Amino acid sequence: MGTYITFPELFILLPLLGGIIAFFVSSGPAAKRMALFVSVLVWAIFVVALFYTDRTKYIAYNNVNYLWLKYLGSNYYVGLDAMGRMLVGLTATAFPLIFIATAKNNVSHPKSFYGLMLLSQAGLMGVFCAFDALTFYFFWELALIPVYFLCSKWGGEKRIQATFKFFVYTFVGSLLMLIGIIYVYLHTEPRTIEGGITAVHSFTVGSFYNVALTAMEQKWLFVLFFVAFAIKMPIFPFHTWQPDAYDQSPTPVTMIMSGIMVKMGLFGVVRWLIPVLPLATKQFASIAIILSIIGIVYASCLAMVQDNIKRLVAYSSIAHIGLMCASIFALNPTSVQGAMIQMFTHGINIIGLWIVVELIERQTGIKNISALGGLAQKAPTLTILLVIVAFANIALPLTNAFPGEFMMLSGLYEVKTWYAIAAGLGVILSAVYTLNMIQKVFYGHTNDLTQTVKDIAWNEKLALIIIVAFVFVLGIYPQLMIELTKESVAYLLTTMR
Repeated sequence: MGTYITFPELFILLPLLGGIIAFFVSSGPAAKRMALFVSVLVWAIFVVALFYTDRTKYIAYNNVNYLWLKYLGSNYYVGLDAMGRMLVGLTATAFPLIFIATAKNNVSHPKSFYGLMLLSQAGLMGVFCAFDALTFYFFWELALIPVYFLCSKWGGEKRIQATFKFFVYTFVGSLLMLIGIIYVYLHTEPRTIEGGITAVHSFTVGSFYNVALTAMEQKWLFVLFFVAFAIKMPIFPFHTWQPDAYDQSPTPVTMIMSGIMVKMGLFGVVRWLIPVLPLATKQFASIAIILSIIGIVYASCLAMVQDNIKRLVAYSSIAHIGLMCASIFALNPTSVQGAMIQMFTHGINIIGLWIVVELIERQTGIKNISALGGLAQKAPTLTILLVIVAFANIALPLTNAFPGEFMMLSGLYEVKTWYAIAAGLGVILSAVYTLNMIQKVFYGHTNDLTQTVKDIAWNEKLALIIIVAFVFVLGIYPQLMIELTKESVAYLLTTMR
């Protein structure tokens, strides 16, 4: 181990220290500026890290392994592999976009607000970098706790009920995962710690992948881990906390939950469930796919009848995540690669939609689609940018969501034809409710509420233009994401042979 600090350490430490310092700065505007500066700095470091992806040359820059809890066999082991780097990139990109888009927002107790936002970024970075199960669990909780306080303090009128439901679901999921982690840990190969006195087990990802478990043990462990990750994604029937939480949370927090935090569940499946429990995965894969497809159709149908624009986007997110989950459990090279791409593109696109939702709610004070109309006359720039992002959300060709969605449906078709047909209904329905929302909100006649709406400010325009750039660049040249994630796809499928 060298004397220099590694990229994973920087991704975690910078927002962690920035979040702590934000609580003690002199004023709210200073906290806001510092949050933006820290997030942009993290993004800049990520861009630099892209030049150090060759594992044969730069592995020391991308991994760090410290002895943490010696007598438990847990190390502070964080690093960057292909999928981790992609999700770290999503997190590093999303937070500056969120801070830029909401730069003119005024929140009460801004020092606490921006401090908690940065702490949640540190937790998310830790989740995507962790190669030790106990370290992973620690950061899993670190990402959730700030969000809980952000929702409960800065949310809407029904925030207490929504936050309580969010807490109960996530607490149960975390407890189930912890039970599973401890059980697997106790079945890893014992090793002698420093001094040669005590033999302990190990939490490292390598020890978990090599653990010897019977088929029956793998079955019930699969249930524990799958439920924990399914709650976080969420997929049917573990999704009921999500619409309330998204609706009642402050929109910047909803952007984090919808754009990034749901990827924790998908990441957990790929990193900690499938490779550790391959026999159970093969046995229960079809059940996971069916639940995911039910969620796609169910959430899409609910989105079609929503009058609350925030709930419409929330159900849209459930449908998209369901397709990604089904594609991962298809265990097909094409579908898994498509899901990897879609994790990133969905995060970018859904944040773009939430930026528009936040602007509408802030200027009009309402979320009801039926009470809006004619916004295109008052905000033409917003309308153009929103239409582009909306087309990406329904996977129009040449947009960033098209390659991943096409690959996911193709992979599902190779497994079972009806999987692809049923999942494809979600694509059709997403076009219906998205275009219907655009028509009702942005076209038609203005009313007393929408007559006073102004076009987007420079900060919101900048954030949406960056998102539109991602829409076209990754839509025209998806090979960028394929090259970044293909290593993880190959490794995941190798573990199932």
